Amino acid sequence: MMKPSKSSHVVPYAHVHHDPDAPILETQRLTVSYNGRPALEAVTFHLHAGERVAVVGPNGAGKSTLFKVIAGVLPPTSGEVKISGYGPHGHICIAYVPQRTQVDWHFPASVADVVMMGRIGRVGLFRWPRRADWQTVRVALGAVDMLPLAGRQIGELSGGQQQRMFLARALAQEAELVLMDEPLNGLDAPSQEAILGVLDGLRQSKITVMVATHDLGQAARYFDRVLLLNRRLIRFGPPAEVLTNENLLAAYGGSFRLDQNGMVLVDECCPPE
Repeated sequence: MMKPSKSSHVVPYAHVHHDPDAPILETQRLTVSYNGRPALEAVTFHLHAGERVAVVGPNGAGKSTLFKVIAGVLPPTSGEVKISGYGPHGHICIAYVPQRTQVDWHFPASVADVVMMGRIGRVGLFRWPRRADWQTVRVALGAVDMLPLAGRQIGELSGGQQQRMFLARALAQEAELVLMDEPLNGLDAPSQEAILGVLDGLRQSKITVMVATHDLGQAARYFDRVLLLNRRLIRFGPPAEVLTNENLLAAYGGSFRLDQNGMVLVDECCPPE
């Protein structure tokens, strides 16, 4: 139950307690259906604090659906999600970064404004940010090398700068679990390397990161574990154990091929999620 502030009669955000002995994220037989058709089927796994996990699978495999359920913006049909031992609703420790195509880049907001949005859960609804909150925003922007662009309109950013802005918002939010839906898609190699470098810094802060990606090479090189998904959980574990021909055939069927290095996925035939 949220209590109003005595001074301003404003209802702040609820802060959900955490069980320090519980996994940062746990799903139990998580199932989601749309119009009777399953998008996820009985998905069960758990993550530990500080892990970096790649979520891979064909288009329509349920990757975006999984992230939305974990973030608490989409209810499961059955099963459950727990964040540090509690349900997904009311947590301010989860930062969800959707695909860039789902963001209105014409919205009149500056980079600093968007990063400050990550502070709302701690500042409280309808309260003005304090000087300390703006300092947190500046520190977060500095951590992702975006401080010189703090006043720039978000529609003027490159793809890589957009993703770094969202990572700064997660840092300002003091997130413990960051969900990024295909953040590297469409970025050039230097921009991808910059994002992956920022993720290295999150690991040092014990922040858990889940990244949906179609690049199996990056999944193998840069992530602790890989979650291979096609509506149901095909395999979850270290990259070498997950990214085998047998598992990839189970997930993709005949809709993939590998490059000369045997790693990069090309997925062309499956309908979009």
